[in-house]
Amino acid sequence: MNRPVSLVLLLALGACNAKPAPALMPLAPEAPLIAARLLPDVMPEAPDPQPTAPVPAESLLLVPELTAPLTAPPLAPPAGPPLSHVAAANREAVREPRREGYVNAVQVYPWSEGALYRLYTAPERVSEIALEPGESLVSVAAGDTVRWVIGDTTSGAGDARRTHLLVKPTAAGLATNLVIATDRRVYHVQLESTPGAAMTSVSWSYPQHALMALERPVQGASPTAVSGISLETLTFGYVIEGDDPPWRPLRAFDDGHQVFIEFPASLAQGEAPPLFVSAEDGSVELVNYRVRGRFYVVDRLFAAAELRLGETPQKTVRIVRSGADRAGKGRRAR
Repeated sequence: MNRPVSLVLLLALGACNAKPAPALMPLAPEAPLIAARLLPDVMPEAPDPQPTAPVPAESLLLVPELTAPLTAPPLAPPAGPPLSHVAAANREAVREPRREGYVNAVQVYPWSEGALYRLYTAPERVSEIALEPGESLVSVAAGDTVRWVIGDTTSGAGDARRTHLLVKPTAAGLATNLVIATDRRVYHVQLESTPGAAMTSVSWSYPQHALMALERPVQGASPTAVSGISLETLTFGYVIEGDDPPWRPLRAFDDGHQVFIEFPASLAQGEAPPLFVSAEDGSVELVNYRVRGRFYVVDRLFAAAELRLGETPQKTVRIVRSGADRAGKGRRAR
């Protein structure tokens, strides 16, 4: 029973004789490594780093910073299936034959870049596509070369040399397209075969060439009778209203001094309508104008005019200048 008591006394005396541990000075922020080397018994060893589990790849998809696009997002596509927009654009671009566009048996289309021109054909009938005189054919491509027979020939010589494409279907109820490339432009023709009538020929009128012809003075004409125009000053601020006779104008425009009224090519086959200018009080008066090919040239500006032809019933077409297109230009009808 005395042994435990003596052991306790010995431990107490040893504790009294032990020297106190020296107080540690505060370490500078950069001293952990130095302290670890000088005082290995005082500084505890840093625990071994625990291995980090890899981050699953699918979890990265949930982090906005990692999934944000580097560039702006693309614009949202228009509503509706894409093919519906293609079909709608093609429908709007198709030019159908019109009665007033015929010169005898030739349908004359006004040329427009990117338009689709309809050509109705029939079996055992040859339909012609006539290019502009002096225009050279480069290539012809058809969507269906098995059931359609397509060839070309020429007529005339020199500047009057003209290329003609000949089209014939092998059966009714066929449809395809034709792309004609020349040294001047590209034609897009929609071919369709029917069991009935076929179009004999199609050709084009070229408004730009007609305007350039108006710029050239007529040989033998007096300077006051014909004046040149500048294409840069033309304004197409006119609206065609009223009836739809074969001679209904295609467009009207002016250069600030004269008004030019363009008619279809069939104007030369029939009687030309007289032109009347509307006054401010509502009355109309006959105005002087000149005929230059398919154009009426009026040597004054007007706010409204009428073309009248026939008696029972009388066909009337109005040409009205758009006020919105004239805003800020400082022109006034004289």
